[in-house]
Order: sequence, then structure tokens, then C-alpha cells
Amino acid sequence: MHKNDTIRGKKPGALTPIASSIPATKATIHQSVFDALPDSAFIRESQLVQSPKRPEHPAPLPFSAPTLWRKVAAGTFPKPIKLSERVTCWKVSEVRAWMTAQAMA
Repeated sequence: MHKNDTIRGKKPGALTPIASSIPATKATIHQSVFDALPDSAFIRESQLVQSPKRPEHPAPLPFSAPTLWRKVAAGTFPKPIKLSERVTCWKVSEVRAWMTAQAMA
């Protein structure tokens, strides 16, 4: 019998299940902003690709921003729309159609 067993109120020889000693954590399901948007919406690069600066924000595309732009330049990803001098975005319906085509290929 250990000295600590009597202090904690345990019976000598009683076992503590391992699971009870692990703190409970809640499972968090991250939903992308992309999933909630209607097809008529526009989406910017920061919401399409995962950023190393924001790893807690999920993104629908599994590649980086430079890869996105290489795909646009190669014509293998939909061309963006320029809303203003400094705002570039993609139509959600075109991105979803591209994703569906990739899944079927």
C-alpha cells in the first residue's frame, strides 16, 4: 500500500482505469466557409486554399496559393474574376464543377 493511496481515499489495491485519467476533449468538426456558400457566390483565394498562417481555417482545395495560380495559368483551373483593382475571386459554382470533374477523373 502506497502512502498516497490512503490520502486520496483509495482502497488498497484498487485500480484506476486509464481512460478516467485522460482529460475529455470535444471533437471539433470544422466546416469550410465554402460549403455554406450558394453557387452564385464569389470566393477569394484565402478561402479556397489552406494558408500556413491560418491552419485552423479549413479550405476546400488541397494545395497552396502558388499551385492555384499555376493551375489558372495552365488553364486547368477556372479563371478568376476581377471585381476591382485589388479584389480577385472565383465563382463558387465554377470551383464546385471543377472539383466534381477532378473527382470523376
